[in-house]
Amino acid sequence: MKFHWFAEVTYDGLPGAFPAPGAGTWVDAPVGLADPRRVGKNYRMFIRLMQQADRDGFDGLAVNEHHQTPFAMTPSPNLLAASVASSTENAAILVIGDSLALYNPPIRVAEELAYLDCLSDGRVIAGFVFGTPMDSAFAYARPPVELRERFHEARELVLRAWREREPFAFNGKFTQLRYVNLWPRPVQERPAVWVPGSNSVETWELVTRENYCYGHLSFSGLRAAKPLVDGYWDYVAAHDGDLNPHRMAFTQLICVADSDAEAERRYYEAVKYFQRVRDPGPRFATPPGYTSAASLAGLLGRTATPEAIEDRRRATRGEMSFWEYDEKGYIIAGTPDRVAQRVRELATELRVGQLIASLHMGDLDEETAAENTHLFGTKVIPQLRDLWADEPDHWTPEVSRQRVGARASASTLVGGS
Repeated sequence: MKFHWFAEVTYDGLPGAFPAPGAGTWVDAPVGLADPRRVGKNYRMFIRLMQQADRDGFDGLAVNEHHQTPFAMTPSPNLLAASVASSTENAAILVIGDSLALYNPPIRVAEELAYLDCLSDGRVIAGFVFGTPMDSAFAYARPPVELRERFHEARELVLRAWREREPFAFNGKFTQLRYVNLWPRPVQERPAVWVPGSNSVETWELVTRENYCYGHLSFSGLRAAKPLVDGYWDYVAAHDGDLNPHRMAFTQLICVADSDAEAERRYYEAVKYFQRVRDPGPRFATPPGYTSAASLAGLLGRTATPEAIEDRRRATRGEMSFWEYDEKGYIIAGTPDRVAQRVRELATELRVGQLIASLHMGDLDEETAAENTHLFGTKVIPQLRDLWADEPDHWTPEVSRQRVGARASASTLVGGS
């Protein structure tokens, strides 16, 4: 099993009254709430934490793309990835991902990911995302009905630019380029492709057909995620797809401490802050045309139960106790042994081979996040390496697998001497 360090780059200085219940923090959040110098400190903290994760044995360092929100201040994941690629040695650089439909022209994605792959010596994972409604339809004004067509045209251009050895012309519906001759090319013949999603049948079809890694990026808890993940694996099986667990990634908030009581004391307020600030508000979350009728029907059928809706409301408003968040799967918390057991249960139940562990959340202080990273990397990950060990992993760069594996072997030898 593989483990990737991840956190939403959340602004940590929002007042307790923001946002008002149901108002959300996306698209039109008042910019006066942010201090740019404090934002800079946040960025530097996240870079340091990812550098530490590389030292602590994580397989990947994940960055993502969002716009116009204090929840995730990462308008270009490739910028943050560049900071990390140049200052780490082992872990994959997991870009989850570039919102292809928002780039004009999308050849920029091919160029920048190639740059990152060269800079990191072949450690890049190319994540391609459709983009949230808040990002794509409202912040970037893309017509929702065009998003998938734009995405697929851009994906074709990026992959062809990496593949072709001679200049070529590209004449798409949205992008026309007389000369495409990518300099530089990636170190890898083609970086592994991941496509995050939530419930779209069209995304399931794409990743099954192309054998991409599918990432279920949700912070709504195991109970809410299980029907969707089960639906995905049922779809893969029904269409003769690859059932290898390594082509399924799952995002999970993790809170590790020396005792259960210490975990509650150190993480509870940050968990509530995270849940409050991540809420997009319904006015920006469901633009007409963004979700197909088939995907919407599946989503409502699997997750729109009264219990799930009430759980989501209470989680967002901070009305759950710390251990209720844990019970429902919004977090996995406790001692390293308890966390390892809970992660093992999750990975087995959902058939997950790539865990995207969120080890900073909300307004958590750096000292606690660093300890969380260290405890998970050195006390939890070693207990779980046996999971899916008999399954090949084609979705993590070979150089990262080799370097992380060599580092783990060296640590075992030192520890046993």
